[in-house]
Amino acid sequence: MSLTTLNAVEVIARLHEFDAVIDARSEGEYEEDHLPGAVNWPTLNNEQRHAIGTLYKQVNAFEAKKRGAALAARNIAAHIEREVIDKPKDWKPLTYCWRGGKRSGSLSLILDQIGFRVTLLEGGYKAFRAAVLQDIPRWVSGIDWRVICGTTGSGKTRLLQALAAQGAQVIDLEALANHRSSVLGAIPGLAQPTQKRFDTLVWDALRRLDRTRPVFIESESKKVGNVAVPTALIEAMRQSPCLNLVLADAERVALLLQDYDFFVRDLEHFCHRLQLLTEFRGKAVIEGWQALVRAGNIEPVVQALLTQHYDPVYLQSMRRNFQQFEQAKEIAPKNHSMGAMQLLAQQILGELASTKPE
Repeated sequence: MSLTTLNAVEVIARLHEFDAVIDARSEGEYEEDHLPGAVNWPTLNNEQRHAIGTLYKQVNAFEAKKRGAALAARNIAAHIEREVIDKPKDWKPLTYCWRGGKRSGSLSLILDQIGFRVTLLEGGYKAFRAAVLQDIPRWVSGIDWRVICGTTGSGKTRLLQALAAQGAQVIDLEALANHRSSVLGAIPGLAQPTQKRFDTLVWDALRRLDRTRPVFIESESKKVGNVAVPTALIEAMRQSPCLNLVLADAERVALLLQDYDFFVRDLEHFCHRLQLLTEFRGKAVIEGWQALVRAGNIEPVVQALLTQHYDPVYLQSMRRNFQQFEQAKEIAPKNHSMGAMQLLAQQILGELASTKPE
């Protein structure tokens, strides 16, 4: 027998040692969140899990267990036929389910009997989730954070991308959250992750950082769309040195028309999203903007959004929340293009290298 059990802290420290991480929960549970790199081999799928749960409550546990065992056996057999037949004897999988270990335990027992070196996550995903939340502050602390500030449309995301392309360490919270972090920031057709999934993605990004090198991050608020940034990370960002990215208004408008091109393609969708700003700007202003959009005059609406809504709110928030914003060095690309952002990234990294102690 080679089946072993590790607690969540031990698994986190040794994730790199496993040839596969297998989530034995249903598809829905897996989609809500899962361990980094995990594949989904449901012992019971969504429909089966619901049916067995209903049987457990309405009839009795014994009947539910019998039916569940039959379904689990068939599903596990299918997983083995599909995924395991070509695996060598030294293949080392990690398995887990929700908490109790029954679903992953059944899979693990069979893999163990075949002769594989199987490890079972004690306490399942629930224990992993708790360990991740406790681990995030440890990874956040001691990092040399460099916060990219700048009003809406100044190109903060583009600059992060340019910095990353040149080898700098970057955490892009908006990319992890599938959201552009404003009332109009939802991306059509792209769902945001759950809070649990977002936390895991942030934790996974943090643990991969080289702690001896600076890390660039955008000056986000506490929430990016519907998901909250971990408290420890927000607090660290708000205490860290800032760079203030400045871009002319005309360039900001041009950038936003490129990055939010789905609004240009679907004017009614743009008008619908503008409706969300009614409580902030008033009904008359919003209806005026919507009339301009429907007439095809989008640029003046974007300009007004920037100067009348986003800029005052952003500057007030930054001055209130980011301790070093007033001392931020001003940085300015020649225009909104990626080429200009790449040149600016080179300049930033060059200056950083020149000030690095020998």
